[in-house]
Amino acid sequence: MEKIKKTLGGEEFSLKSFLMEKIIYLVLLVLIIVVICIEPRFLSIINFRNILAQSSTRIIIALAAGMVLMIRGCDLSTGRMIGLAAVISASMLQSASYAYRMYPNLAELPIIVPLLVVVAICAVLGTISGICVAVLKVPPIIATLAMQLVLYGASSIYFDREPYGAQPIGGITNRITDICIKSIKLGPIQIPYLIIIAAIVIIAMWILWNKTKFGKYMYAIGGNPEAAQVSGVNVVKIQISIYALAAILYAFAAVLEVGRIGSASNTTGNGYEMDAIASCVVGGVSMSGGIGTVGGIVIGVLIFTVINYGLSFVGVNMYWQFIVKGLIILLAVVIDMRKYAKRK
Repeated sequence: MEKIKKTLGGEEFSLKSFLMEKIIYLVLLVLIIVVICIEPRFLSIINFRNILAQSSTRIIIALAAGMVLMIRGCDLSTGRMIGLAAVISASMLQSASYAYRMYPNLAELPIIVPLLVVVAICAVLGTISGICVAVLKVPPIIATLAMQLVLYGASSIYFDREPYGAQPIGGITNRITDICIKSIKLGPIQIPYLIIIAAIVIIAMWILWNKTKFGKYMYAIGGNPEAAQVSGVNVVKIQISIYALAAILYAFAAVLEVGRIGSASNTTGNGYEMDAIASCVVGGVSMSGGIGTVGGIVIGVLIFTVINYGLSFVGVNMYWQFIVKGLIILLAVVIDMRKYAKRK
């Protein structure tokens, strides 16, 4: 295709470049249109409310993973950290009337106690990952892969204990499940509490990314860590802080997942890291660091949730869904790398 150029507001506009940058959204839009054509019932308020509710915890996870990607990192331990936080918090959130409690003599605890426990544990684990990357200079993919294996082993040991062995930790108290399942009625519209919680986290993260020195340093490190160091940014401190903060968000999301699902096992969170990274890349976060927005990540999560929900809604085999998701991720990364090469 010949390069078509025209002037808009005094700036040169390249149709080819525009289509190359937006092709991923066009492909996803076509998929959604196909789903709607096959099953028009997909367009309903209930479905979109369900999609938003399902996206809520994934948005929190993706925002955490996005911070790591922004500084040229990669966190493969995301899913297993969520799994560890889930089994620990679930064991402390079981109803007193449940016959198969992991801690039968433990009184029912306020939700804040299990939350603080897993936040503290994950913060320490995230700090360790950050130290490995920032201080010991271990490549992020290796450091977090090692952490992934350690966390899976730890969560499996914790989960598979006497007297009940490896069975899902159920009997979760209504105090947390009600928060994660029920809705608040605003006029004719039912808004799940999960959506409200996710909205609060989105606003907080937008402020952190765009209105604080921490956010500016994050972008600077992702753009050029050497230049950031010369400019007086404590690169090591910020990198460790980002891994720790991401882990805290994983812990928070894990507690919400326990309430949403109503149970937990050592497989909880499996594969969440891939979904989070894919959502970030589709949402415009560069694998090369320094480029990305909170809004883009939210859109990326929503797109993937709509695709997953839509393909399931029309009865597409799950194995084909994996293929579609894989191709979308590949296309997004190819586009990102082309843009990075062009910038260089």
